[in-house]
Amino acid sequence: MALFFDHEWYDARLAQRGLDRLALAAAAGLSAGDLELVFKDQREIGAAELAVFAEMLGVSREEAARRAGVGAHAAPADPAARRMAQLEARVAALEAQVAALAARFRSS
Repeated sequence: MALFFDHEWYDARLAQRGLDRLALAAAAGLSAGDLELVFKDQREIGAAELAVFAEMLGVSREEAARRAGVGAHAAPADPAARRMAQLEARVAALEAQVAALAARFRSS
């Protein structure tokens, strides 16, 4: 288990998906500064944020948590809360993808 946030792995996964840290921050409802603190292990990541990270990176929540240096406690134990977090993460990921497409469209 990783003890620290693996920012190199996160950056590589984001790049593979054509995303960047700003897209990840927007999808998770974080400011760029807050995301930077997460990447530097200076801010804890919440369960909903972790769910968004996993969705954006196309990995399991467990993998996202392991690479973020947190344990399984970050995932909601209640099935209804887990499902809600999954749905919120999916909506946030779709919103970020739409924003990225819109930005590309405007720049062309």
